[in-house]
Amino acid sequence: MSSRAAAARLHRLPALCSGTLWLPPAGQGLRHWASRRNLNVQATTEQAEKLKSIDDLPGPSWSTTLFWLFVKGYADKGHLLQRLQKSLYGPIWRSRFGPYDIVNVASPELIAQVIQQEGRYPVRVELPHWREYRDLRGQAYGLHVDTGPEWYRIRSVLNPKMLKLQEVSAYAPIIHQVVGDLLRRIEFLRSRSRDRATVPDLAAELYKFGFEGISSILFETRLGCLQEEIPQDTLRFIAAVNDMLMLSDIVIIFPRWSRSIVPFWKRFVQAWDDLYDVAQTLIDRRMAEIEAQVCSGEPAEGMYLTYLLASDKLSRAEVYISVTELMLGGVDTTSNTLSWALYHLARDPGVQERLHTEVNSVCPDRREPTTEDLGRMPYLKAVIKETLRLYPVVHGNGRFISEKEVIVDNYWFPKKTQFHLCHYAASHDEAEFVRAEDFLPERWLRAETPGSFTHHPYSFIPFGVGVRACVGKRVAEMEMFFALSRLMQHYQVEPEDGAPTVAPKTRTLLIPSEPINLRFLPRT
Repeated sequence: MSSRAAAARLHRLPALCSGTLWLPPAGQGLRHWASRRNLNVQATTEQAEKLKSIDDLPGPSWSTTLFWLFVKGYADKGHLLQRLQKSLYGPIWRSRFGPYDIVNVASPELIAQVIQQEGRYPVRVELPHWREYRDLRGQAYGLHVDTGPEWYRIRSVLNPKMLKLQEVSAYAPIIHQVVGDLLRRIEFLRSRSRDRATVPDLAAELYKFGFEGISSILFETRLGCLQEEIPQDTLRFIAAVNDMLMLSDIVIIFPRWSRSIVPFWKRFVQAWDDLYDVAQTLIDRRMAEIEAQVCSGEPAEGMYLTYLLASDKLSRAEVYISVTELMLGGVDTTSNTLSWALYHLARDPGVQERLHTEVNSVCPDRREPTTEDLGRMPYLKAVIKETLRLYPVVHGNGRFISEKEVIVDNYWFPKKTQFHLCHYAASHDEAEFVRAEDFLPERWLRAETPGSFTHHPYSFIPFGVGVRACVGKRVAEMEMFFALSRLMQHYQVEPEDGAPTVAPKTRTLLIPSEPINLRFLPRT
């Protein structure tokens, strides 16, 4: 849908100026903006004065938040807390906890209003502890820390080989190699199980698949994540990623003066040191290989890393941190989404059979699908979309509007307001998605629901939107499509006998609250 069509859907925006949303351009005051357009300055000022401020927003007290988190058990259920607070306070509310002062928006209309005012250089959230680590080690800032024109410069270099479909198609052979390793890993785990069919803790195995897949593209090196004996450096790499992400949420809560008192900062630094050291070693090794190729007169062929090095648009330090950060964001999307998709397919034989029939009709005799084949598998894509709707990889995202003041609903917010975009609440809204809690891939097939399925474009944005959208979206989608289609070619998936219902929990990401154990039965 075009941006113009999307804007037309925002029929409930506040009518502050002749039925349209009033927004003075960045850097211009109200009177200046109005006078340039020959508007009545006094009337416009009166309208602006009717706007409420952040202090007028409803929201929980500090003690109420503590009660919900630690007494009612919402500490690992942030996605459900969104929906509870929306039901109590409406689609926009304020929450304060520790150093955080956040404006939550939980309807697609309000999410759209925030995003459409984010400016040319949007910021998701400030990460002062990441910046502090970079300064400590004298490293480049990278996508997550840099802001403004510098962020945009780096992002502009990273985009072409990640977001253009024709460019991403070049990664298909290496992804198929990794999917082949996943199939062999599934077969190995089946053979070791008591019933010769069950794969325990599927999410952990798919995490290894996601790690191997994205690293093969970014570092142009196979790490051996799916081998029976995983190399020590790879285990160190995986552990460092997990530790850093887990500690990142903890460190930011504590003030800087506590660094020498509580142990979290030291562990956070160590995790980043391990992560950066392994990444730098992999990149330097690949650079040496490229230099050797060039010296021997051979063409320096490769994928993403070779492209970054050959472009000469990023410094060596920027390449180190950029590739590392891309890897951080490229693992969980694939692994979590595939875990939830297989969980639901195992519990819905009808959906699973329909998916298998589609895959088999496009790629008979277990032929590996090509990127062109994926265009003829609408149900496969619908299964992934429905999984991402039910389980967005991150239940909420941030926007730190630092460049200008903004208006959302009938509230005025100053610069440097931190917004929390509640994607989970929006994608589970019954007003947008009928039977919102049910797994219904067919809802995305318009030919089957003519005129009956319309939803606001900002009610479902699993990869974000605009210049801050996920840079690895195309790669993640291709990994998921290839993996799921080939698993369906080879196996019928069933729940383990007596398997409990698995609910999601929030650990920064939306992950299974307990292991998902599935039976993989070979198709004949």
